[in-house]
Amino acid sequence: MTRTAVTETVVPARAAWSAVVRAGETLTLTDLHGNQAVDFLVYDAHDTAVRYSAPDTIHAQGSVFLTTGSVLLSNEHTPLMTVVADEVGRHDTVGGACSKESNTLRYGHHTWSQHACVDNFLAEGAKYGLGKRDLVSNINWYMNVPVEKDGTLGIVDGISAPGLALTLRAERDVLVLVSNCPQINNPCNGFEPTAVRMTIGAAVQVQGDAS
Repeated sequence: MTRTAVTETVVPARAAWSAVVRAGETLTLTDLHGNQAVDFLVYDAHDTAVRYSAPDTIHAQGSVFLTTGSVLLSNEHTPLMTVVADEVGRHDTVGGACSKESNTLRYGHHTWSQHACVDNFLAEGAKYGLGKRDLVSNINWYMNVPVEKDGTLGIVDGISAPGLALTLRAERDVLVLVSNCPQINNPCNGFEPTAVRMTIGAAVQVQGDAS
């Protein structure tokens, strides 16, 4: 069984990234410096009305956290991607994406001018004809959002470390949008956003399989 890299890109701190990942290909996210949050949205590449659904995904797996074996389901309850490897062990589905509005509400009006994940998603999504109505509740890879028994949650120091990675397999052709989170007001990035690496791997070829 062999796998080769199709593309490899280092996404700078605070930047956006996007790509179409073909069915069977893998996408590996590597936290190069540790404690970085990566906001993530995924759509059917041929019909973006079919997109990641947090409620379907959470309900199907019975957990608000993602790890190896988690299947990212669409709003049609169909699989988009599957987590096939995870060196961290727990990733957030409920913390959402930072925005100018949420920054102002949480941290004060002086934060209004700060760049946010919603800005990244809108700018990157516009390349594919997506707008604000196409943004849904996103995944936050690496972000540590513990949920207490009474339902309260918070954003605390991450549990990742330099070089830790997770890998997803595309179950169909998908469009992935990423915001390498620019947040500096809470510990999701250790108050200092850093770069991550995105690697698209070719579909697995089994030795002797000519398909």
